[in-house]
Amino acid sequence: MSAPVKRRFSAWKIVLGLYALALAVSWATMLGRAPAPEAPRAGFAFTTVPALGSDGLETSPPGTDASVRIAYLDAGPKAAPALLLLQGSPGSGSDFRDVVPLLRDRFRLIAPDLPGFGQSSKDIPDVSVRAHAGYCLELMDELGIERVHAVGFSMGGGVALEMIDRAPERVESLTLLAAIGVIELELLGGHTLNHGIHGLQLGALRALRWLVPHFGAFDRAMLGVPYGRNFYDTDQRRLRPILEALDVPTLILHGEDDFLVPVAAAEEHARIVPQADLIVLDSPASHFLPWLQTERVATLIARFVDRVEAGEAPRRSDLPGEARALAAEPFDPAQVPPFEGPALLTILALLAVATFVSEDLACIAAGLLVADGRIGFVAASLACFVGIFVGDIGLYLLGRTFGRPALRRRPFRWFVSDEAVERASQWFESKGIGVIFLSRFTPGLRLPTYVAAGVLRTRFATFALFFAVAGLLWTPALVGIAALAGEQLAEAIGGLGARQLPFILALIVVLLQAYRLLPLLFTHKGRRLLRGKWLRLTRFEFWPPYVAYLPLVPWLVWLSIKHRGAFAFTASNPAMPMGGLIGESKAEILEGLGVDRPEVPLFVLLEAAAGPDARAEAALAFMGKHALDYPVILKPNEGQRGSGVASVKSEVDLVERVRALDHDALLQERLDGEEFGVFYTREPGQEKGSIFAITTKVLPEVKGDGKRTVEELLLDDPRACALHATYLKELGKRASEVPAPGEKVQLVKVGTHARGALFLEGAHLITPELEAAVEELSRGYEGFFFGRYDLRAPSAEHLARGESLGVIELNGVTSEATNLYDPKHSILASYRILFAQWALAYSIGARNAAAGAPKASAGQVLREWVRYRRKQRSHRT
Repeated sequence: MSAPVKRRFSAWKIVLGLYALALAVSWATMLGRAPAPEAPRAGFAFTTVPALGSDGLETSPPGTDASVRIAYLDAGPKAAPALLLLQGSPGSGSDFRDVVPLLRDRFRLIAPDLPGFGQSSKDIPDVSVRAHAGYCLELMDELGIERVHAVGFSMGGGVALEMIDRAPERVESLTLLAAIGVIELELLGGHTLNHGIHGLQLGALRALRWLVPHFGAFDRAMLGVPYGRNFYDTDQRRLRPILEALDVPTLILHGEDDFLVPVAAAEEHARIVPQADLIVLDSPASHFLPWLQTERVATLIARFVDRVEAGEAPRRSDLPGEARALAAEPFDPAQVPPFEGPALLTILALLAVATFVSEDLACIAAGLLVADGRIGFVAASLACFVGIFVGDIGLYLLGRTFGRPALRRRPFRWFVSDEAVERASQWFESKGIGVIFLSRFTPGLRLPTYVAAGVLRTRFATFALFFAVAGLLWTPALVGIAALAGEQLAEAIGGLGARQLPFILALIVVLLQAYRLLPLLFTHKGRRLLRGKWLRLTRFEFWPPYVAYLPLVPWLVWLSIKHRGAFAFTASNPAMPMGGLIGESKAEILEGLGVDRPEVPLFVLLEAAAGPDARAEAALAFMGKHALDYPVILKPNEGQRGSGVASVKSEVDLVERVRALDHDALLQERLDGEEFGVFYTREPGQEKGSIFAITTKVLPEVKGDGKRTVEELLLDDPRACALHATYLKELGKRASEVPAPGEKVQLVKVGTHARGALFLEGAHLITPELEAAVEELSRGYEGFFFGRYDLRAPSAEHLARGESLGVIELNGVTSEATNLYDPKHSILASYRILFAQWALAYSIGARNAAAGAPKASAGQVLREWVRYRRKQRSHRT
C-alpha cells in the first residue's frame, strides 16, 4: 500500500478511536445513570398495572412483579359519562390539552399517557395498539370505570378498535379522530411493505440510540425507540375485520388535507361501518385536528356522545339489510388515491435508496408507479435522479479518497474489481471526460468508470456537471418508457394491482432486458458482445457449472441408489482425501507419484504459516538450487478450475506474490510443450486401467493487423467474443494495445477451461504406447484409480508415443473428461461423456468402499466445501 493511502487509513483509525471513546462514555451515561424520581405533571396522576404482551395479557409469571406505570389525566365529574381520550403516536395524554377544558364540565375525561410515551413506563414488553388496549382496560379497572366513550386520535384509533375487539361491552361509542384503520390506505398499502418500512425506521432509531454518542439526550426525544416500536409491533391487518364487525355508534372526524392518514381512509371506514357519521372538516384541517379545530372537534364529540346517551345514535344491527350488504362488498383497489404526505415521501425515499442496489430496476419501478397513478412523473424521475447522483458521487469519492490500492481490500473489492477500474482508467485516459457521459448510457460501465474518475482525481465540478447532464437525460427517459409500457399493460389487463402481479413482474423483466440489450445494437462492439451472449447461452462449452451439471442430478441420484451411498464416489481414490473431491493437496499428490520420476516437475511447497520472509527465502532458494528460469508457476496447494494459478515472470513479481500469500501455495517449474488432459480410470482388481478420454488444450490467440486493439481483435474472433470479460481480465493493460501486423497475442497463459483455454477432442492420440506410459505412472501412486492428468509434451506425436511427458498436476474425482467441451460435440454427446464418467466414479468408489476404503459423509463434504470456499477467496491470479 502506498504511503498516502497508509496516511489516509491512519487518519481514519484516529477518527474511529475518538468515536469509540465518545460512544463508550455515552453508553456509560445511559446505562449507569439511575432514573431520577419524577412527579406527575399538573393534572396527571400515576398508577401501576401488570406488564402486558401483544395479546393484552400479563407477561410475567405468577409471583413476579413486572409492572408498568401509567400516567393519566382524570378530569370532570366522576358521575358523568366517561370519555377515554387516546393519544396519537408519538404523543401523550396532553394531545387533548386544548379539548379538555371545553368538555370537562359535562364529561369525565380520562387521558392516559399510553405506555412507552409521556410519563408512563418506556421499557415495556410490547408497544402495539393491542397491548395499549389491554393497558386501557386495566386503567379502567383501577379507576372503577365500567364503560367509556372511546375517542381515538390517529394511532389511538387502533387502540380503541382493539379495545372493542377484546371487550365490546365496555365501549359505549367510538370516535375516530383522524384515525388509522384499514391497512390498504396506510403508508404503502400492505403489511409486508409497511412492516419493512417500520422495521427500517425502528432499526434507524435503535442505531441512533446505540451508535451515535448522545449521552442520554436521545432517550428523552419524542421520536425515540418506543415510537418506532409502536408502529413495528402493531399488526394493522387486524383492524379491517374489527371495523367490518363494529356494532357500536361511530363518529368519524377527518381533515380534508390530512397528509398522514388520507381522507380516503376515513371514507373507506365510513363505507364498511355503515352506521358511522362521517364529517370531513375544511381547512385548516390537516392531521392535527385537536389543535387546529379544537372548538369544532369538542362540539362534534359532545353532540355525538349526547345522542349516544339518549339512544338516538344507530348501531350496525339497527340498519336495513341493504345497507349492511353494501358495507360487506370487498375493497376496490382502484379507489386507492395517489401517494401523499409521509407515504409519498417514503416511496420517493425508497426509490432513491433503491438506486443504490439497481438504478435500472428503481427507474422501471418508478415508471410503473407513474403508470398506476400513484406518483407523478416529475417526482418519480427526480427521486431516482437524486439517488443516482448521490450514489455515483459516492463512487467518485471512494476512488478519490482511498485510491486504487484500497480497492483490493475488503469491503471495497466486493463491489468493484481492480481490473474493471484499470480498464475504465485506460478508457478514461484515451477518451477523456466525455466517458462519464457515455458510461451513463452503457450498461455495466458506470460503477468502474465513476470510481476511476475519482482515482484519476478528475475535477469534482467537471465530473458532477457531466454526470448531472447525463443523468437528467437518462433518468426521465427510462422512467418515461417504463410508465408508457405500464400504461399499455394496464389497459390490456385491467389495472396494475396485486392480482396482476405476474404480468407486472414479466413487464419488469422485459423492460430490464430491453434496456440492457437495445443500446448494444447501435455499436459494432455492442453487437459483438450480443453475439458472445448468444454463444454463452447456446453452446455447452460456455455454460457455467451450476447449469451444465443440473441435468446430471437425476443420474447421480440413480447412481447413489444403485451403489448404496450418495457419496460412494468419494472412495474412488483412497490415496486422496475424499477421493480428491475438495481440498486435496497438490504437493502430496505429486509426492505420491514420485518426486524422482522424470515426469514429475520440480516444485516446493510454500506454507502460509511460515511467514512472508521465510516464504520469500524458500522460493528464491528453490529457484537458485535448481537454476530455474522465469516464468515459473505459482498456484494454491488446494485449488480447482485454475483458481489462483499465476505465471510469475520475474524475481520481483515472485517475491511480491509469495510475501502476500495467505494460503499454502506450490511453486513449480514451468514445463514446455503442448498441454493435454489425459483421463485415466481403473476398476479395483483390474490388472490394467485405460485412458477414458484425451483433451488437446489450445491457448487461444489473435493476430494483429496494425489497426485494431487486442480487445477489438478478440471481439471480432468467432469464439473469443463469448469470453470477452474473461480475456480482458487475463490481458490487463495489453487489451488496449494495437499489435503489429502479423503479431500473435496469446489471450490466456494457463490451460484451464475456466480461464478461457480451448479444449479439443484428442481420442485419436490414444495408443498402446501412451496407455503403457500412463499405466506405469498411475501404478506408482498407490490408491489412485480415477482422475485426470494435466500433461505437457513437446508435441502430440510425443504424447502418442508416451515420450517426454511432464505432469503439471493430477486431479481426483472432481476432475472432468474435458474433451466434452470440444465445440464440435453436440450437447447430447457432451452429456454422454459426463454420464459415463460419473458412472465409473460411483462404480470404482463402491468397489473400493466394499474393500474398506473410507467414504465421506454429507457433513464432511459440507464442512470441507465451506473451508475451501473461504480459502479460495484469497486466491490471486
